[in-house]
Amino acid sequence: MTAKNNRLFFIDAMRAWAILMMLQGHFIDGLLDPVFRDSSNSVYNVWLYFRGITAPVFFTVSGFIFTYLLIRVPQNGMENPRVSKGIRRGLQLLAIGYLLRLNLGGLFKGEIYNSFYLVDVLHCIGLSILGLIGIYLLTANRKKYVLPAVLISITLLLFLFERVYKDWTFAFLPDFIANYFTKANGSVFTIIPWFGYTTLGAFISVLFTRFKNYKYLYPAAIAIALAVGYFLIYQSSNVFKGLYEWTGLELFNLILSNNYLFIRLGNVLVVFAVFMILRRFMTNKTVLKIGASTLSIYVIHFVILYGSLTGLGLYRFFNHSLSPEIVVAGAFAFIIVCTFLSLQYNRYEANIKSQLAWGISYAKIQITDLKEASTPVLRELFIRVRLFLRRVFRTVRS
Repeated sequence: MTAKNNRLFFIDAMRAWAILMMLQGHFIDGLLDPVFRDSSNSVYNVWLYFRGITAPVFFTVSGFIFTYLLIRVPQNGMENPRVSKGIRRGLQLLAIGYLLRLNLGGLFKGEIYNSFYLVDVLHCIGLSILGLIGIYLLTANRKKYVLPAVLISITLLLFLFERVYKDWTFAFLPDFIANYFTKANGSVFTIIPWFGYTTLGAFISVLFTRFKNYKYLYPAAIAIALAVGYFLIYQSSNVFKGLYEWTGLELFNLILSNNYLFIRLGNVLVVFAVFMILRRFMTNKTVLKIGASTLSIYVIHFVILYGSLTGLGLYRFFNHSLSPEIVVAGAFAFIIVCTFLSLQYNRYEANIKSQLAWGISYAKIQITDLKEASTPVLRELFIRVRLFLRRVFRTVRS
């Protein structure tokens, strides 16, 4: 891996693909009339299949990118500048996740609706980043194999025992905390098992960093990703069946009943392989800009589709009511609008932030000046009121 492609453009392209798939997936799933959701239709099944692998790819890529940037710097532990940046980023994603679920109408009534406490993808990615930082700090002074071993172990444990903890309601926890662990209250994503995809991405990034100077890095990575991906997609269920018949452990039978996590894991590895194969064509500037603008795209799509803050989104007016022809055309238009607005925002982001900073600074100065100017007036007013009250009380006593 040469200096020129240290950027790993194929990862940015994967992230761009995942966010665009998310846009069309949310749009079509939210607005398509249930009458047209025909499981016997091959086109619908293909769409449904790719919709199912979008989130695993996005979580895996997020873990890859963050960890790759975290461990490539020479500093270690808390001296690593990426640690503080990552903490700020994780908290920022959590804050934005909650902000997008606010409803101004409820706030004006003095209410915070229960939907505010539900957990979505931003909450999980933000918390996952904080989790990766914690793992990194705990293993920073250990031997080199400890970090990747811990990361892949977390992935396997979360996936193996998903059928055990899936039905737990975590009723002993306050709802706003329990929502991170259970979908019982309506959360879209939960930190378990989705943190497992993030740690998988982190594990892959560690391998890429350790073998970055290996001459046959990409051929080896592509071959391994395809082989393991094929095995997980087509053979993992047979392995769990064999383990259940051999050991009699009910855990393996539970996994066998719905082996979607390991199958999706195989899908993710195949997607990695495809993008690595096509990496030489993944240098289009617009695609890379989209890959670097996923947060703003997500926020814009949430506001337009779900009506964040106001409740006036497309979902409210066209919820499960459109025909395939309209919804497909609308999905393309939705993708174009969201990406265009995001790229325009990123183009002027520095100027917007400087203007906001200037506005906040100006407001602080005006408040300070007002305070200084009003202090003598308020003091004089207080003295006059006190003298007046004294005279009134003297008159009453007399």
